[in-house]
Amino acid sequence: MKIQHFKFSEKGLNRFFGPLEAKIMDILWTHRELSIKEVQIKLEQEKNLSFNTVMTVMNRLLEKGLLGKRLEGRTSLYHPAYTKDEFMEIQSKEITHELLEDFGSLVVTHMIDALDEADSDLLLKLEEKIKALKKDT
Repeated sequence: MKIQHFKFSEKGLNRFFGPLEAKIMDILWTHRELSIKEVQIKLEQEKNLSFNTVMTVMNRLLEKGLLGKRLEGRTSLYHPAYTKDEFMEIQSKEITHELLEDFGSLVVTHMIDALDEADSDLLLKLEEKIKALKKDT
């Protein structure tokens, strides 16, 4: 599952999704499985949206492989195909690989420079990873 448009100027989930898609994914990550109507009701706490609008966006997320769907009687229940952590892991890995492919050592240099702002746990993990990679060579 590859997100086609990464928006650097946005924050959080809006980097991967449109605003409504991000809200729907957040709702489903929180509530696990809901019908379109249940999602619409939760969205209406912020903004009045038609059932058809919510249905269209949820079905697009389904087509993209981000949601799954099952029938319970005559009601379709939607659920995330990935947990939020899994989604972020997949996307960050994809972005990293694409940046390395396009910019090579520049990306590594900038990532190293950014380590000045990293917490000590992250630095420790990086150290362990480098040691493991050196053993394998």
